[in-house]
Amino acid sequence: MEHYFSVLERCPLFHGIEGEELTAMLGCLGGKCASYAKGETIFWEGEAARLVGVVLSGGVQVVRDDYYGNRSVLSILQPGEAFGEAFSCAGLDRLPVSVTAVRDSEVLLLDCRRILTVCSQACHFHSLLIENLLRGLAEKNLAFMRKVRYMSQKTTRDKLLAYLSDQAKGQGSGEFHIPCDRQTLADYLGVERSAMSAELSKLKKAGVLDTKGSWFRLNPAGMTERRK
Repeated sequence: MEHYFSVLERCPLFHGIEGEELTAMLGCLGGKCASYAKGETIFWEGEAARLVGVVLSGGVQVVRDDYYGNRSVLSILQPGEAFGEAFSCAGLDRLPVSVTAVRDSEVLLLDCRRILTVCSQACHFHSLLIENLLRGLAEKNLAFMRKVRYMSQKTTRDKLLAYLSDQAKGQGSGEFHIPCDRQTLADYLGVERSAMSAELSKLKKAGVLDTKGSWFRLNPAGMTERRK
């Protein structure tokens, strides 16, 4: 587990906890590391909502399937990000979503009850952990608001450009990789993959962007010309 400490230190849940404290904390919380192959389910919709996961490597997605089997991707998570905490803290009996690996992944699993309940040894990091948990939930709410903004755009083109613009700003470069494949991106934005692919081709032809697989490069000059 020690070789993942640099990843855990980036996780908002463990902000301010490092080194020997992190080792002691994981032991106190009964943390377990599990491996999942691409496409494998980590949490199933309907199972008990008691675990919190932290992505150590690879990547996962949180999804919701409706009665007819239509899938909506609610969030896409990278190493250092946590999932499941909102449902566990809400006291839900059953998970309303599933979580699956989008790549071969390593995940740290923690029992949320151990996070929220001070142990018999009264470990001093528990109060900090709870504070971090609340901060993380607030950040998840902001991420949800971003998704609502993407979904509220009227066209597939506008949804794509809003999302890609945020990715560029977040990564500090007009050239970047998105954390998912094309199908997952279409599900996340709530659009048909074929329509999204057609729109990407139009934007590429117009010089607004260039792309191959998960790699993108935005061209501000092309966007300016497109708006004229």
